[in-house]
Amino acid sequence: MGVAIRAAGEDDRELVVRLLDESFRDDPVSGWVFPDAEYRRRTHHRLMGAFTDVVLADGRIDLTEDGAACALWLSMPASADDTHGSAGPAGPAGPATPDGSGGRGGEPADPAVWMRETVDPANPRVEEIVRLLDATHPAGRAHEYLWMIAVAPDRQGAGLGGALVRHVLDRCDREGLPAYLEASSPRSTRLYERLGFAYTGTTVDLPDGPRMWPMWREPGTGGRTAEKR
Repeated sequence: MGVAIRAAGEDDRELVVRLLDESFRDDPVSGWVFPDAEYRRRTHHRLMGAFTDVVLADGRIDLTEDGAACALWLSMPASADDTHGSAGPAGPAGPATPDGSGGRGGEPADPAVWMRETVDPANPRVEEIVRLLDATHPAGRAHEYLWMIAVAPDRQGAGLGGALVRHVLDRCDREGLPAYLEASSPRSTRLYERLGFAYTGTTVDLPDGPRMWPMWREPGTGGRTAEKR
């Protein structure tokens, strides 16, 4: 029997935030953003909430019917040129704020600054990770961006994450769209390779912290389903 999947709405926000918080609170990247474990326990959910709000406003969140897993996607347009940094979710072409409002005088707000001020105003790493991810985000071609995927700890390994990813990749194959993500570990890169993703050759290196592996998938290059990110 397949995994039942539906699009999440505003009423699912707290569920999605809780899934993301439980899945990523002890992730090395989250540990870099919030080095103190107790502070992270109190604050991490705010970062996950900001991510959720951005994608609810500008993208799509797929949720398994049992509420045990979710995937956050953004449809990224082609940029005017082929340079990095202009098509990422936090770049000039990305959302200024979740409600689409801009900064003073009608100018778009800086999304990296907005993220820091929303999540943890005194923590420069919130802003820094947004800028680092944007700097390596590919431009020039429209694509689907898998921002995050989360599976409840007691349901990991059951194929829910893979079903969520495949749900969008099947559409990418039909429509001829590439897809992109950042894997957070060598293990997850191997899982995504089974779905046709390939390492781009440039890591995202967090200062004095872990690294991430950007991966790109051309349409029609799928393989076996990965179980979790």
